[in-house]
Amino acid sequence: MEQKMFCYQCQETAGCCGCTMVGVCGKQPDVAAMQDLLVYVSRGISAVTTALRKEGKTVAPEINHLITLNLFTTITNANFDRESIEARIRATLEAKAQLLAQLGDTSNLPQAALWDGAGDWEEKAKTVGVLSTENEDIRSLRELITYGLKGLSAYSKHANALLQDDEDVDAFLQRALAATLDDSLTVDQLVALTLETGKHGVSGMAMLDKANTTAYGNPEITRVNIGVGKNPGILVSGHDLRDLEMLLEQTQGTGVDVYTHSEMLPAHYYPAFKKYPNFVGNYGNAWWKQKEEFEAFHGPILMTTNCIVPPKDSYKDRLYTTGAAGYPGCTHIPGEIGEQKDFSALIAHAKTCEPPAQLESGEIVGGFAHAQVLALADQVVEAVKSGAIRKFVVMAGCDGRAKSREYYTEFAKALPQDTVILTAGCAKYKYNKLPLGDIGGIPRVLDAGQCNDSYSLAVIALKLKEVFGLEDINDLPIIYNIAWYEQKAVIVLLALLYLGVKNIHLGPTLPAFLSPNVAKVLVDNFGIAGIGTVEEAVSYTHLRAQRH
Repeated sequence: MEQKMFCYQCQETAGCCGCTMVGVCGKQPDVAAMQDLLVYVSRGISAVTTALRKEGKTVAPEINHLITLNLFTTITNANFDRESIEARIRATLEAKAQLLAQLGDTSNLPQAALWDGAGDWEEKAKTVGVLSTENEDIRSLRELITYGLKGLSAYSKHANALLQDDEDVDAFLQRALAATLDDSLTVDQLVALTLETGKHGVSGMAMLDKANTTAYGNPEITRVNIGVGKNPGILVSGHDLRDLEMLLEQTQGTGVDVYTHSEMLPAHYYPAFKKYPNFVGNYGNAWWKQKEEFEAFHGPILMTTNCIVPPKDSYKDRLYTTGAAGYPGCTHIPGEIGEQKDFSALIAHAKTCEPPAQLESGEIVGGFAHAQVLALADQVVEAVKSGAIRKFVVMAGCDGRAKSREYYTEFAKALPQDTVILTAGCAKYKYNKLPLGDIGGIPRVLDAGQCNDSYSLAVIALKLKEVFGLEDINDLPIIYNIAWYEQKAVIVLLALLYLGVKNIHLGPTLPAFLSPNVAKVLVDNFGIAGIGTVEEAVSYTHLRAQRH
């Protein structure tokens, strides 16, 4: 049977090998082709911007933002709208033509930098996708770097929305993206570039943390309502806090309540969002339960970033997108960085809808980002010294549909009572509502926030290393058991590797884009391993605790 596409960038890719007919995510072959082409032209314009910087010329922030948003658009579950992706390709080609005119020497540019969009785009896409790199190991490393850069683009985009930029991060992202076109680079050089991607991943996460905390304050311990009110509501999913802020401002006094969903839950932890009386609570669970939860919500849903599940016809007219997100047939709310978006259509729509159906009741606790945990440092250190806390387990990352992900629920249940879970990302929905109790008033699940907030977990680890006077971060009583799904988890992994963290357990499966040789490099140099059974993981945790 003829292969219609090839994509293996997410954990659920078909057979843990690659989607070849249609994406497990719902992405159609024609959309996959245009995403491949968008990545290609983004590599091309990045080669031009990198050459301009070498000539001492300045690249405008608008160009940086264009490239960042291009990559974000191709992240798993972000944009299924072919027309919007094609519009981004055209905008990139136009911007690249203007930049080429500023370049003194074009003789060393790759073909991607010179392609002007001529010819049949679908035919062109067939020649520039993942499989266009024949060598398996080179292909694996190029894709690992590219997926890390896609994750980095997400962090940058959210920081940019809050008017924070880091020219060094942008310059590196473009230089690294251009380097994936360079056939002269060896495996060793690409491995080094992979770790450098992790280094800049840390910088990108730090930039976003600064942007969020400057705008909204440091997250603090917060009890979040998971029930519903009696007013009609708007449900906000995704990761973009600026979009949420604008919506909350526009819903004041309208009689419409606002709820978070999935990765937007941590917005409740920021002091600035607590002033809105109609900010009711969190509705539902992780992204993959959208179909039943969005159905039950009754009101409009705003998707601010990725994690779209192709909607049912019964609520498709209630699904709105903005930013990098898009789905054909759904209303897209425009607005560039620094612009005020107009959410009046959602508000008017909400007023015609019934209040949300109640799925749950009660509260969940979060807000344990680095500032809050460090404020509790004395209490935490004393608990460790007394033996009340024997081990921290970092269980950050993503949730997903696979039945094998029940492992994380069972693992959390099976952990000894002297173990604390540090989490960020939607992986927490596998255990954040379990009655796991606390240790001397410290909850056994410390939620730092979104996958974008994984930086907090690194800061906490580095602070504990300092407090305990350790030379090596791996001497801490911390183990890493991380779930992954899409490319933001990839940059988190690369960031941890750059920081020197070893013996990370990664699951529920190892990435399909790791060739056997590249996987061996990660295993041999960093101790990367799969998850095994719950019993094995708990036993490993116990042995590590004894060692410390």
